[in-house]
Amino acid sequence: MVITRKNWISKNFKILSYGKISGYILIPVILLLLPADQFDTGTSLCLSKLLLHTECYGCGMMRAIMHLIHFDFSTALHFNKLSVIVFPLLGYLWAQSFLREVARHRPYRRG
Repeated sequence: MVITRKNWISKNFKILSYGKISGYILIPVILLLLPADQFDTGTSLCLSKLLLHTECYGCGMMRAIMHLIHFDFSTALHFNKLSVIVFPLLGYLWAQSFLREVARHRPYRRG
């Protein structure tokens, strides 16, 4: 069998797509299995905090979302008050991207 560019792209697209679907499933499961305080300690990755020594609106967002995943609302609000708005938006974007990727694998039906 001769491998053409079209066959190679099609095959690798499927592998990449299945990898993305696996990631969409595994990342939330891993975050649920980790303890809620997994990211509470350590150095900050925020450039604003590292370079300017001031907190931005996103500071503490990962820690807050991790606590929201584990239903610890008071600690989540302590880390970042905007997390109660950002977390549902991220969930919506995650679901939309996941469903779009799954829909690529459904057979096309003519109605």
